Amino acid sequence: MNLNKAPLLILAVIATALLHSCSNNKVEGKNGLKENPVTVTVATPGNDDISGGINASGQVEAVQTANISTRVMGYITKVYVNIGDHVKQGQLVFTVNSTDILAKRAQTEAMIAQADASLQNAQKDYDRFTVLYNQQSASAKELDNVSLQYKAAKANLNAARQMRNEVNAQLSYTNVTAPFSGVVTQKMLDAGSMATPGMPVVTIEQSGGLQVSASVGESQIASIKQGGPAMLNIKSINKLITGKIIQISQSSQSSGGQYIIKISIPESEKQQIYSGMYVNVNIPAKEPLRNMEAGNNNILVPVESIINKDQLTGLYTISNNNTALLRWVRLGKNFGNKVEVLSGLAKNESFIVHADGRLYNGVPVIIKK
Repeated sequence: MNLNKAPLLILAVIATALLHSCSNNKVEGKNGLKENPVTVTVATPGNDDISGGINASGQVEAVQTANISTRVMGYITKVYVNIGDHVKQGQLVFTVNSTDILAKRAQTEAMIAQADASLQNAQKDYDRFTVLYNQQSASAKELDNVSLQYKAAKANLNAARQMRNEVNAQLSYTNVTAPFSGVVTQKMLDAGSMATPGMPVVTIEQSGGLQVSASVGESQIASIKQGGPAMLNIKSINKLITGKIIQISQSSQSSGGQYIIKISIPESEKQQIYSGMYVNVNIPAKEPLRNMEAGNNNILVPVESIINKDQLTGLYTISNNNTALLRWVRLGKNFGNKVEVLSGLAKNESFIVHADGRLYNGVPVIIKK
């Protein structure tokens, strides 16, 4: 052997050994390539007893909401707020052209001046004829006529003043203010648009005060008690909180056979919650519901394990080759932080709850002990 080639041969042997040792940490994937396995946490479906719970769909809303409009017809001269602005009670929101009302107020002022002058003249006549009557220089008939003229002049002045009050009231409707402090959530009209009585221009929601409005059927309303707890699951922000039932409607006549309930949101939980968010509501019922299935027949999995892709829902299971396998499933109702699986997953089949890396079909997995 050539001594000059011996060091090169030794280096080649060492490199081959190192490469072989590194490849032992990888698993051959579906494409024949070596892939690093993903460490995962698995679980089996729960069989929680849900026979005593009531589930409903709800929506977050402000405790107090007002559609701000005007009682007079006219062109909007200016809107002083935009969507998202915080306003205080009494703050000017928008104004309506008031040229015609100002002209009418000027007319009433002139009428008041005229009526006041007539009253002063009638009062002088009344005082003069009263003296003449006491001196027997005027008849009772003449005093009665002057007295009636005086009362009529006084009534005319009072009518003119009331007309001025009416005009001032109309004028106040051209400067519309916020009835309470809150946030502007909608803006329907801008400057130059025609404002009509009863047509909302902006919507204001009370800031800070949030609640959930949900509807339940007539077969469930008897099991709900005011003051009881309710589990609120807001999927959009992945938040699960406990609220309190503060209001139960006693009639479903105007709500399509559904009874409306209101659930308060604790002050400490209102961060990141906005009006309009959809909520899954679960209410522990005091009595089992006749139309609920037995709890042992329900397959429940954590909501966080569900994969949403387009209009499909699924979760990852583990194949016989210890690789991730995406299984499409059909979901049912939500029960707090869990969701019911109607089909696609066996009762005792394991599924992946959490992964330390990115999951996809065929990636090797290692189950965390």
